[in-house]
Amino acid sequence: MPDALQFPIIDLSSPDRFSIANLIRQSSNFFSLPIEEKMKLVTKNHRGYTALHAEKLDTTLTTRGDSKESFYIGPLTDDLNQWPLEEDLPSWRCTMETYHQKLLSAVTKLLSLIALSLKLEEDFFEKVGALIEPLAFIRLLHYPGDLNSSSEEIFGASAHSDYGMVTLLVTDGVPGLQICREKSKQPRVWEDVPSMSGAFIVNIGDMMEGWTNGLFRLHSLQILAKTVLWNVWKAVAPSLVHQDSHP
Repeated sequence: MPDALQFPIIDLSSPDRFSIANLIRQSSNFFSLPIEEKMKLVTKNHRGYTALHAEKLDTTLTTRGDSKESFYIGPLTDDLNQWPLEEDLPSWRCTMETYHQKLLSAVTKLLSLIALSLKLEEDFFEKVGALIEPLAFIRLLHYPGDLNSSSEEIFGASAHSDYGMVTLLVTDGVPGLQICREKSKQPRVWEDVPSMSGAFIVNIGDMMEGWTNGLFRLHSLQILAKTVLWNVWKAVAPSLVHQDSHP
């Protein structure tokens, strides 16, 4: 296995940093519910619950769907989100709404750094309208590991790239995320991505690669199914482009 990638770490947190531990705990509480309770919130309008093996990001594979379950939370202003009952999961909605707001603030800071790196004004993305009612999504993800005892290769998330501008990823420290720098070359070379407490893993989306003419590059990702992994993703796509599908 190649050595783990080494990325620069940038602290985007505010003085009132929210608790990632609480976020992971609340995510775990939801995925620990009985399947019949989770299915009451099955995905509608790209919000809600997606069951184990319901998605397969790499459609060229002949195997069954990816070994993951997920929960989407979209913009807080459009009233399309679905929420567990307060009596089932106390403070769950409040925790997720707070996380959504704070992470959107962190993404705004990150985009200002990207603008400066491109020798643009710090508020460039705000001026062109990219942050007016952004299509900002949280995706809670649970990778239960490879539950199949056969020799069939199963991924937590098969090879894919991210849509939108950027994705921020925070994990519970369990390894499994891999990246391919040269997605067009065969055979693909996959490298482990380390987890660092208190830091986000930042991935460039296809929209940002297009806008920067490849200066910020889109990479392929995959997540191994052999490990148990709790993740929280945040993908941000501007309102300038409507996204019809979400990987």
